[in-house]
Amino acid sequence: MPAQIIDGKALAQAIREGIAEDVRLFEKGTGIKPGLAAVLVGDDPASAVYVRNKKIACEKAGLYPQEHLLPASTPQETLLKLVHQLNADPRIHGILVQLPLPPGMDSQAILHAVSPEKDVDGFHPVNVGRLVTGDPGFIPCTPKGVIQMIDSTGQDIAGKRAVVIGRSNIVGKPVAMLLLHRHATVTICHSRTKDLPGVVREADIVIAAIGKPLFVTPEMVKDGAIVIDVGINRLADGKLVGDVDFGRVKERAGWITPVPGGVGPMTIAMLLQNTVESAKRVAGK
Repeated sequence: MPAQIIDGKALAQAIREGIAEDVRLFEKGTGIKPGLAAVLVGDDPASAVYVRNKKIACEKAGLYPQEHLLPASTPQETLLKLVHQLNADPRIHGILVQLPLPPGMDSQAILHAVSPEKDVDGFHPVNVGRLVTGDPGFIPCTPKGVIQMIDSTGQDIAGKRAVVIGRSNIVGKPVAMLLLHRHATVTICHSRTKDLPGVVREADIVIAAIGKPLFVTPEMVKDGAIVIDVGINRLADGKLVGDVDFGRVKERAGWITPVPGGVGPMTIAMLLQNTVESAKRVAGK
């Protein structure tokens, strides 16, 4: 039978509706409106779309959005000054610096300048370290969304064989940590993995986050596996596809996420969730 589709758009919408009600009650009880500041440097079209979507999502959920759009020529010192100002702004509970930054900027220096208490992306070394040790501060949004999508299948992660294809600091490594904390047996694959298809075929759960269009084929997937596609790639004809050959793999997998409409909407929902959590911590809730 074809795989069941994990509808990230519908799941994220339900989560966002819950967040909106949570925000309404929280603001009524404390007078605090959770605030998220998004900083975009340069004119990367995809980044501009992401930031705009996040602002719309904030407004719909009742959060206070701040948008800072800076030209690509902005000196790094100016960006750092803005980050420090946002760190000190009591109206702001979450800070998002949209990546990638323009060439010549030190992304690590900028991300490390964000206060760990407002690092709702979960990229600061303090939050990374807490995630590794099992005492998370803020969990990176995409990995957090991936786990919720797996949970939505009703399958228990504990005891499963999970393979993560990709070892980025943004997705691959943190999602592997989250799976470990949920008692999965985890393998991280990458460009130098020997017999990568053979390793992936052993997995009950496959997380594809390698940035190569249609990389995961049916021959690499165990019958009935949960396949989560984090990739988003644009083909020469303009079509958006994931790292998984969705049309063919869905005939073999048990559950699968589409692209678009899969992990992407969940990432934004988790960003809102982290921002509300940050506001609650400030309020002592």
